Amino acid sequence: MEEKRSNSAGGVGGMVLCALIGFVGALVVGWVIFPKLLYSEKTQPIRFSHTVHAQLGIECEQCHHLGPDGRFAGLPTTESCAECHGDETGDKSPNGKEIDKFVKDYVKTGAQVPWLVYQYQPDNVFFSHAAHKGFECTKCHPDVAKMDNPPAYYENRLSGYSKDTMKMWQCERCHASMGTSNACYVCHK
Repeated sequence: MEEKRSNSAGGVGGMVLCALIGFVGALVVGWVIFPKLLYSEKTQPIRFSHTVHAQLGIECEQCHHLGPDGRFAGLPTTESCAECHGDETGDKSPNGKEIDKFVKDYVKTGAQVPWLVYQYQPDNVFFSHAAHKGFECTKCHPDVAKMDNPPAYYENRLSGYSKDTMKMWQCERCHASMGTSNACYVCHK
């Protein structure tokens, strides 16, 4: 009888060990492997330094414009960047090399830079920056004015959206804290 008890105690210990190994394995798959499969890492076509431009006193709104309905109207065009960066510099510093790459690949060819947009919203979301006037940009966006290199861009392989796209729960939390309506029609078409 005692022999059976020791076998059953060993069986329970073995089951606990297997469950623990399974749990740790599931965590590794969920936290490490699945995100690497779900997201592809991309880099911006040009290493753009927001820091250099911010130090020159260039405000966000000089390059990032809003449409008439308050919607984000896009990134700066090649033509607007070429107003300052129209010629190759021959400068061998990292910034000089990027400016020369920009001039060679985009200004001289007339092509638009295919910037990767970190917070592009789905088509069923209407977000008006005009309605959020008065908020600091960094309330929702990373403080890129302090970034000499753009952050990595992680694209969801299934949806095509950036990992950094603003999530609905973030908007709802802010609306609730401000006493603003969270009704569906406020943000969704």
